[in-house]
Amino acid sequence: MWCFVGENCSVRSMKKIKFDSAIKRLEEIVETLEEGRLSIEEALKVFEEGVKLSRLSSKILEDAERSVEILVKRDGDLKTEPFIHGGPKSKP
Repeated sequence: MWCFVGENCSVRSMKKIKFDSAIKRLEEIVETLEEGRLSIEEALKVFEEGVKLSRLSSKILEDAERSVEILVKRDGDLKTEPFIHGGPKSKP
């Protein structure tokens, strides 16, 4: 499911990639680019794939953050509230 040099990397095809797989591939891309063995054209294509994976990973994290719910105890009842970054602190 990875885009390699010479392949077309569409964002649509990348949406099927899991976060852990995307991070692993990003690490591979960094190693490949650091080796410096690719031609400039190949390096640009691999770099483009990395940018797409980075954006996808950020979106996955943002979506996860929005969907996290905090369990809050109020008046003896347990209720869920949407996660708000730096949001409400639970009351004792």
